[in-house]
Amino acid sequence: MASESPFADPEFYRDRYPIYAALRGRSPVLQVPMGDGGATAIAVTGYEQARQAFAAALSKDTGAYFAGRPSGRSLHPAVAHTMLHTDPPEHTRLRRLVTKAFTPARVDGLRPYIRSLAEQLVGVWEPGREVDLVEELAGPLPVTVICQLLGVPPIDRPSIRAWSTDLFATGDHQRIDAASHALAGYMAELIAGKRAKPDRSLLADLIAVHDDNSDRLGEDELLSLTVLLLVAGHETTTAAIGNSVLALLQHPAELEHLRTSPHCIRTAVDELLRYDSPVSIATWRWAPDDVDLSGTQVPAGSPVFVCPGAANRDPLRFPDPDRLDLGRADAAAHLAFGHGIHRCLGAPLALAEIEIVLAVLLERFPNLQLAVPADQLVWRQSRLVRGLGALPVQL
Repeated sequence: MASESPFADPEFYRDRYPIYAALRGRSPVLQVPMGDGGATAIAVTGYEQARQAFAAALSKDTGAYFAGRPSGRSLHPAVAHTMLHTDPPEHTRLRRLVTKAFTPARVDGLRPYIRSLAEQLVGVWEPGREVDLVEELAGPLPVTVICQLLGVPPIDRPSIRAWSTDLFATGDHQRIDAASHALAGYMAELIAGKRAKPDRSLLADLIAVHDDNSDRLGEDELLSLTVLLLVAGHETTTAAIGNSVLALLQHPAELEHLRTSPHCIRTAVDELLRYDSPVSIATWRWAPDDVDLSGTQVPAGSPVFVCPGAANRDPLRFPDPDRLDLGRADAAAHLAFGHGIHRCLGAPLALAEIEIVLAVLLERFPNLQLAVPADQLVWRQSRLVRGLGALPVQL
């Protein structure tokens, strides 16, 4: 077995799907090197196996896994230990409390605001001009929406976006750690302000939320949760918007289908998420005990990398998986938002943002084109998030 991680190959960041296919061809549940002192992990690249792994008795408690292992890191606890890094019953309790504030009605109520914001962002674009769609639309829209939802003042939103970007800088531990402290420090001050002067924001609701037993979020829980919502609430959506627009521009027939049938946008988004998933490798999991995944034994203590990006291209689940087909009947079965108890809480918000952005682009700029060859596009150096660093387009 090669000592280098397949996820460290520079080609992985440009086009990871051939690498996923090669791994899945060997086995949908495969031990792979991580290139770190002989360390290995389990990569799950098959659809059924990934779906099972999301629902299996795998732990997300990173504190338990790394206990007693010096890391040399100084990641802020609010980033290092969020709801994503908990197991039941702690996770069950936290998710129940959050769901009380993060309601579908709140997301539905945001749709006019999202539409207005998208129109405002593209309203300054002039025909014939070249723009970076990531910098001028896919990036600012989701971060503005989640900041609006949480009550972050407009003047602070560029800093939020910068810190969040730094948190996904794969391998640059100093940059990641510094961003975690800056973001957590800012959110702690914002929470104090909302507590002293409540408003109608989601953050104020989270401060006040409780269940029938008067159970509330503790101070550390509240801080870690707001940091999680802030970061998870826009990073992957930014990637999804960029990936979706690129996929459409590379498939003119599918783009034309969407132009002439705009009512199909909702189902088209599912196929776009399947085709190029923004969460390519799910957040950290490990096996506290031996776990069986479709007949393959995962030894106790093994780190497990569940790969939705690979699972969504599994030919055993999606015929001809490397083809974008906006009419694909089963596209909604994708695992882009995960599965089971950890399925993305913000999925309805992300779907609304992607749908609205695509609708506005199709209405305002039906002849949008790539401004550079696709092989010159730069992808973010992140194992977790599959997204473009920039997307130059010609209006």
